[in-house]
Amino acid sequence: MDYQQAVAYLDRHIGLGGKPGLDRINDLLDHMGRPDDGYPIIHVAGTNGKTSTSRLATLILVAHGLTTGTHTSPHLQKVEERLAINGRFATADEFALAMSDVAAFADLREERGAEPNTYFELATASAFAFFADQAVNAAVLEVGLGGRLDATNVVDAEVCVVTSIGVDHTEYLGEDIASIAAEKVAIVGPKSILVTGPLPDQALDETNRKSRELGIQHRRFGVDYSLGDSEREVGGWLATIHGAEEDYEDIFLPLHGKYQLFNLSVAVAAAEAMLGGMLDVEALRDAIAAARMPGRMEPLSSSPLVLVDGAHNADGISALVESLREEFTTIRWQLLLGVMGDKNVELMVERLEPVLDGVITTAVDDKRAVDPLKLADRVAKVVDIPVLAGETVEDALDMARAEAGGDGAVLVTGSLYLVGAVRDLLKG
Repeated sequence: MDYQQAVAYLDRHIGLGGKPGLDRINDLLDHMGRPDDGYPIIHVAGTNGKTSTSRLATLILVAHGLTTGTHTSPHLQKVEERLAINGRFATADEFALAMSDVAAFADLREERGAEPNTYFELATASAFAFFADQAVNAAVLEVGLGGRLDATNVVDAEVCVVTSIGVDHTEYLGEDIASIAAEKVAIVGPKSILVTGPLPDQALDETNRKSRELGIQHRRFGVDYSLGDSEREVGGWLATIHGAEEDYEDIFLPLHGKYQLFNLSVAVAAAEAMLGGMLDVEALRDAIAAARMPGRMEPLSSSPLVLVDGAHNADGISALVESLREEFTTIRWQLLLGVMGDKNVELMVERLEPVLDGVITTAVDDKRAVDPLKLADRVAKVVDIPVLAGETVEDALDMARAEAGGDGAVLVTGSLYLVGAVRDLLKG
């Protein structure tokens, strides 16, 4: 199949599949000859920071000589962004080839009466097919949702990471921090090294319990490794990372958002665990200097400034607001907001309001997206600034830019899908 056929095939599986579980994906991978076997893996779970940590860890492994595949989700603009090799996205042809490999076996399962695979299961299997074709000798996998029943949890990873724990997706993961942490740390196996980022006490209790239960090594942020001194420089941050194996000074991270330094610290600890010792500091510096994070505090245009960020829960919004106050100290924003139906909109907007002059709501073309008028009504009940609604993302972006004026600024956040739609409009 060609690229368009591959995308259409994948899209036909939206909404298919039954209850969450690993039986379908394991059966599919068995039919495919287990392309997920044969190379060491870093498996990354967490409420926020998964994609950034996965990409940073990939860059570090590549700089140390490993051909590394990466699977992240969701994509911002094109589905092939979910598959990467050595830090570059798969091409359209590479994605089509991988999906063709998967479809042959997925269709065979369905012909034999098996329950169809889900969209995410097929995307995950395509990543493994891509890795096999690229002959990787390491991989970094980002969990899609939770951990225990996520399709990526078919692997026995050498290094398992929990970047952060916050309240999100409560309908699937539980209402409290401990329950959510238990779901995420369930990716850990008896031969893993567990690396945890900055976690609340309830979550850390759960990860400590799991590591003791399995008798595995547990590297904790703030105890076994940490972020050292840091300072903001033109275009990014200069920091010292206290790794679990060694201290790494003068690491320049060319990204907005100090929270990315915490993601970098986790990525360094994960890479140390994977490689079994200290990193080459020059290789580390070169790797991180090349970091790019589409959709994470990313400026897309000027006059007015348009900044996009994929924060989509209260903890992510808090980190975003802190970074805006630190790096854009004098700017007040017109907020372009779109969210999916499972989000605590009121809490997100309450945390954003101190840096806002107005809000324009919108919705991407997805049945889970909250209707712009309904979203505007919810927002207006918790803020004391003007709230408008745009029927389409393009209309809403035009409204936000007009409200900001040429010297103003527009902040786009609330959903990675919204960020992707705005990137389509401004970057093509």
